[in-house]
Amino acid sequence: MTAGRYRVTVTTGGQPLIQGWWGSEVIARRKFTAWVGEHGDRPGARVTLVDEETGETLTEWPDGR
Repeated sequence: MTAGRYRVTVTTGGQPLIQGWWGSEVIARRKFTAWVGEHGDRPGARVTLVDEETGETLTEWPDGR
């Protein structure tokens, strides 16, 4: 099974804590929101959603777009 196009990553202190890949942007955005809720209170937490095909960061937290 190949990884999906959309990657969500949670980092703390600049180090990856958890990552996941989804083929659907809608599902990846739901996971992004869920992981902000689950991991956003960790010190130094950052959550990003990247389109692996284009390399574009679609949104990030904190300071999301």
